[in-house]
Amino acid sequence: MACDPTEGVIKKIIREIGQECAARGQTVSETLVAFMVKAVGLDPRNDFNVDQILATKDVQNLIQLCVTRLLDTTNPSLSTIKMQVYFDMNYANRAELLSEQHRVLEGRLAPVVRDITESRPRVQEEMENAYRKIVSYVLLSSGLGSPTDIEVVREVTAALQSVFPQTEMITFISLSKKNKEQQLKNLAMLVTGIRLYNKECRKGGSSIDDLPAILNEAIPSATRTVDAGLNTCHMLAHRYTALLESMQEDQHRYTQLSSFKLKEALFNVRQYEVFLCILLSDAITSAQEVEKINVQFAATMEQLKNTVQDKVSIDTKEVFPLFVALSNLWTGFQDEILLLSFLTNMTNNLQQFLEIQSQLFPEEVLASLLEGVTVKSDEERIRETMGTRMNVSDFKNQEWLFPETTDNFDQLLIQYHGFCAHAIGVKGLTLPGNPAIGILKHKERCYVFSSKEAAYLFAQDPDKFIQLNVEKAKEHAELIQLLELRHQFEYLAPYAQVHIACAS
Repeated sequence: MACDPTEGVIKKIIREIGQECAARGQTVSETLVAFMVKAVGLDPRNDFNVDQILATKDVQNLIQLCVTRLLDTTNPSLSTIKMQVYFDMNYANRAELLSEQHRVLEGRLAPVVRDITESRPRVQEEMENAYRKIVSYVLLSSGLGSPTDIEVVREVTAALQSVFPQTEMITFISLSKKNKEQQLKNLAMLVTGIRLYNKECRKGGSSIDDLPAILNEAIPSATRTVDAGLNTCHMLAHRYTALLESMQEDQHRYTQLSSFKLKEALFNVRQYEVFLCILLSDAITSAQEVEKINVQFAATMEQLKNTVQDKVSIDTKEVFPLFVALSNLWTGFQDEILLLSFLTNMTNNLQQFLEIQSQLFPEEVLASLLEGVTVKSDEERIRETMGTRMNVSDFKNQEWLFPETTDNFDQLLIQYHGFCAHAIGVKGLTLPGNPAIGILKHKERCYVFSSKEAAYLFAQDPDKFIQLNVEKAKEHAELIQLLELRHQFEYLAPYAQVHIACAS
């Protein structure tokens, strides 16, 4: 009797593949195995029909093919898939990261808050103990110094006493739990602001790191690292593209180079480039944010100095909001430190997925292969086609978009990550598309091309070429993410749609 696979059966296949890889000395994650099952099932060269039930021997064949691919560390395709899985599992944007960080911090502080808000101190000793807990909360929530550093604890205590003397504890105890929590937050911000002001006036804050100075040095350093990685990617992508083009033009070159995994290597560096561009964009956003916070922090500090000056008595209504503002701005610096640390770790961890390049193509090998071959950069290719553009009258019932006739032309969502829509399926190349030639809008999706000729060919039968691109992605599953083709494969479940024949 045949039966459709339950999630349990698919997980069993994934588990079996993982165990076999482990037995051969390779530890693989379930997510990576699941992706590989999908990749192997999709590849038409493996003759699996995902719409039909697979017999037991086909399932075993599927497992062995997956194991073979997962153990083939000489194939850039595996490195690319690992890179995609790593990025999917670990990358988070600014908002997600900061939201998670603040949730974690609140979780860590929750027991302390609960201890303070639920306590009912009556005698003096209990009052003093509760006050010390408030000092601990204020210090821990600010992240400015260690609770085991006596000097820091004294400084926090002094600052707290200036805005919330112990005599206020009686009033505090009478508040509702919610109001106590709010007051704790307010006190933490006030004390942080006071300590930052004292540091500026050289009257304290010895344990507070100079975050603006750290960021002003660290962000350019991180950006330079990402830029260096991008330069490597660009150089390799241009070289591989030139070699692949030379293969298509010369049968002798094809015979010479066909054993090299050039397409897989090209897709690997292109994917690496995409991820580095995301990280670079985040680093640039951080730099802009830090610059903005720096200006606001300096202005707030100056305003506070002018308000306080050498006055004996100060209206709390004037200075308290400024202390809170300083605290909030400093939290902004702390957020950027966290984001920068995350970006640096992501950049460093991505490097492992590019290591296969130097193993497969040492510099001397690549240089030898490139003898007599013209290597063009993406920029050069675009410059060469800047004078050409589509003649709209050649195509009836088709919509072509141009910069001078389209609002927000630069903001259009281009398919295939901006690569030429014709070159992918026909040549297996990721050539940069030039929007100036004209953007074809077909079924509400926008496509760009590397040349006028490519645009004309594609426009004669867009659906045919779109399907060719899908077929190419079935052969090279890493293209699904690189070319942002997930919508074309929406019918696939996360663990690959494989129907399995079960014994009755």
